[in-house]
Amino acid sequence: MRTLILLTGAALIAAALVTSAGKPVQAMTNAYWTGHITHVSTQNLKVANKAGDELSFLLVPKFKNIWSEDGKTTYQMSYLKPGMKVQVTYDQKALGARHADKIVVLRH
Repeated sequence: MRTLILLTGAALIAAALVTSAGKPVQAMTNAYWTGHITHVSTQNLKVANKAGDELSFLLVPKFKNIWSEDGKTTYQMSYLKPGMKVQVTYDQKALGARHADKIVVLRH
C-alpha cells in the first residue's frame, strides 16, 4: 500500500512538471527590422539588413501605414521600391505569421 501511495505521488509530480514545461510560447510583441527592400508586392515585403539576413513580412490588404522618417509624411504602397532603406515594425500575433504593422522610409 505504501509503495502504491509513493508511486501515485511520483506520477502526480511528474505530470505537474510536464504540464508546467509545456506552456505555449508567447507570441512576439512589436519588433523592428531595418534594411533595404529586396522585394515588394501587394501581399508581402522582403527586407535585407546589413549582414545579409532577410525577413519577409505579410501585408494586410489596403496597408496604409507607411511614414517618412520625420513622421510628417505618409506614402502609398506604390512608393516603395526595391533598394529603399526602411525600418519595419512587426509582430507575429496574428496566426503566428510575421506581418508589418508600420513601415518607416529612411533616408540613405
